[in-house]
Order: sequence, then structure tokens, then C-alpha cells
Amino acid sequence: MAGKKLLSWLTLHLVPGLGPVTCNKLVNHFGSPENVLAAGRTDLAAAVPLRQESLTALRGEGRRELEFLAEKEIEQAEKNNIAIIPCDDPHYPPLLKKIHDPPVILYVKGIPESLNCTGMGIVGSRAATSYGKDVAGQLADGLATQGFTVISGMALGIDTAAHKGALAAGGKTIAVLGCGLDIVYPPSNHDLFKQINAAGAVVSEYPFGTEPEYFRFPARNRIISGLSLGVVVVEAATRSGSLITANHALEQGREVFAVPGRIDSVKSAGTHSLLQQGAKLVLGINDIIEEFPETTFRQIREVYEKREKADKVEHLSREEAQLYGFIEVYPLTFDEIVLNSGFSAQQTNELLLLLELKGLVEPLPGKSYQRNTSL
Repeated sequence: MAGKKLLSWLTLHLVPGLGPVTCNKLVNHFGSPENVLAAGRTDLAAAVPLRQESLTALRGEGRRELEFLAEKEIEQAEKNNIAIIPCDDPHYPPLLKKIHDPPVILYVKGIPESLNCTGMGIVGSRAATSYGKDVAGQLADGLATQGFTVISGMALGIDTAAHKGALAAGGKTIAVLGCGLDIVYPPSNHDLFKQINAAGAVVSEYPFGTEPEYFRFPARNRIISGLSLGVVVVEAATRSGSLITANHALEQGREVFAVPGRIDSVKSAGTHSLLQQGAKLVLGINDIIEEFPETTFRQIREVYEKREKADKVEHLSREEAQLYGFIEVYPLTFDEIVLNSGFSAQQTNELLLLLELKGLVEPLPGKSYQRNTSL
């Protein structure tokens, strides 16, 4: 996205007292964030009811100060390899954009493309039992193996177990934080934070320096459910953030699943309440994935194909692997491969034949070769 437009979105995002719903209403009314920032006080007040502090910040010196802060946000993001994605950016996850109050800005540490995923939320109690953590880890492992991206909030207990289960399976996982991405919360999950952004993404709607205050977590829960096709509640008391996430999921038209626990455990009172209200009972991952037959089939096929390719590449000899590294998805002539690889013509010919027999290389007319693009 062009720098000027991103700066406008960030400036608008930083206006005090301006939530995502009001911000999106203003942009829809005026046509762009630039037009909102250029609008007069009377036009702004007429478009949407605004607080006095918001009107003041949108004009004159207030706006210039916010633009300066927005520039600092962009600088800090670039310095820390964090992507800033406004809601009209092509990389903004389409599933999240469909909710009532999508975040105006997403800060993403890791792989931004991982947000466009087949996601499944797993949430539950911070003070989880060993049973709850074991179940969360097992479900996350199974879902990740089937190609789902596990989405949670990186809190202690169930969230941490879910992220670790997905990572243990070699799958993708996304953590949604209730603070700025320059703050790891809880601090004890510092290593997990690094592991998640290497295998998926850590996400926040909050500017840098935003502390993890209690009221931010219910708001971030709508993003967990908004990125997901459904939400699995593993353990939850009758009053818990996990039930807030489940309610968001219902409002957003997403599936809600619940794992049963001991009937005398306060840790499972909330999940049992969800089951009484119609949430689907989960005894294993099949109870989840059967609700998404078309998605599951596609994801299983993709996972199988990736593993098949990985297995083939893993069992190459050292010379085969070296030559394979020089072959691209675009056609290369035999002479180009010889020149780039440094192998003799005879060696190259023998190795290409072996790679072709293993299904990794396709021969083309004119004695050219390319990687097998079907893998």
C-alpha cells in the first residue's frame, strides 16, 4: 500500500475516542481516510456523532501531532519487520472483514499471508487443569495436521497449550494479542511468541506501546473468532473471556464447539452451559472437521501434497539435492542448468533423469526442464 494512504489510515486509527465502527462509518461516508482528515469540523459532526476529543484531534495541531505519531509507528514497524495492514488492503483477511466491527488496522509480526487461512479458534481458561491443557494440545495437533490454522490468544493455560499443539504438529498458528506487538504478554511466553511468528503470525489491532490492560482482551476476542471458521471452548468458568469469544462467534455466524469436563468442576461450568445452549459437543477432531467437509477435503489434499513433496526432497542424494536447488518453476535449458550448477554435462544429464523418475522435474520441448509444478 502506498505510504501516503497508510499514513492516513494510521492517523485516523490513532484518533482518541474513535472506535473501529465509527472510523469505518466515517471512511464510508467520505470515501477515503484522506477525505476524512481533510473534512471540516461541521461536516465531520454532521456525518457521525463524535466526541469532543475526537473532533479536536482531527483538526489543526491535533491532526499534525497524530500524523507525526503515525510516521513513528511506520518507522518502528519497518525496524521490527512488522506489517501494518489497513482494512482496505488486499492482504487484509476477508473473513475478518465480514464482522460487524473489523479492526481498522492490523499489526502483523510473522507471515501476513497466514491470516488468509482456514482457521479454527481454540480458547479456554488461563488457570486450566492438566486435562484441559492436554485436550487443547491434542485438538490443536489434530487440526493442524488436517491443514487448519489454530488461532488463539497466547494467554496462559488453554491458549498456550493450543499454540504449542499446533507447533508440535508442524502446523500454522496465529496469536491475537490484547496489547502492542512490542510487548510480549504474558512475559513467560517470550519463546512461544518467537515460535508463533516463525510458523504463522502474532497479530494486534493496538499501536506500539499499548499495555495489556484488562478491558482490551474482550475486544481482541472478536478478532480470534473473526479470523476463524469456528471456535472450540475447552475449559471455561461461567464468567470468562472464552464465553465472550463464543458469543462473538455466534454473532459473526461462526460455529461454536465445546469440550465436556467433569460435571462438578467450576472450570467446565461455562462449557457445559454452552452445550446446553446448543454448542456442538466435541470428543475429538472429527466432531469439528465434519462441519466443514469441502474445506477439510481441500486442506487434507494440500497437506498431503506438501508432505509428499517434502518426503521426496528429503530422500534425495547430496548431488540430487544440489542440482534440484538450481531448477526453477520456470523453464531452464540444459545448458543453463549446467552453467548454473557447475556439474558436468554428463553428471547433469544423469541427475536430471533421476529427478525426473522421482517426479520432481518435468522435461520440456527444446531440452528444457522445470520443477514439477503439480507438487
